[in-house]
Amino acid sequence: QVQLVESGGGLVQAGGSLRLSCTASGRTFSRYAMGWFRQAPGKEREFVAGISWSTITIYYADSGKGRFTISRDKNTVYLQMNSLKSEDTAVYYCAAPPSGTLMPPKSDYQYHYWGQGTQVTVFS
Repeated sequence: QVQLVESGGGLVQAGGSLRLSCTASGRTFSRYAMGWFRQAPGKEREFVAGISWSTITIYYADSGKGRFTISRDKNTVYLQMNSLKSEDTAVYYCAAPPSGTLMPPKSDYQYHYWGQGTQVTVFS
């Protein structure tokens, strides 16, 4: 049974920081890409960041460049979010693509496994 469990969400004032974590169990994710997505109310789920198994390749959506940092350690993937804005308010999901996917896709349909999500609310 593959499971992804996110944590670290919460309520934060604009300009503040949060660090999201996603721990994978059930298979070894260290050789596979991982991604973070988010979905705000009334909006489609969107790509936030992705990291290859080697950590050499990292992608960010334009909305998070310079503010968000994705990293990984064994079976845990992190998303450090700084200078948060109200428009960052969303449910954040981590995801893993099918076995053998080494580079992080940017489309959600290319991911096979999803966590339950963690709410991030930024107030001003």
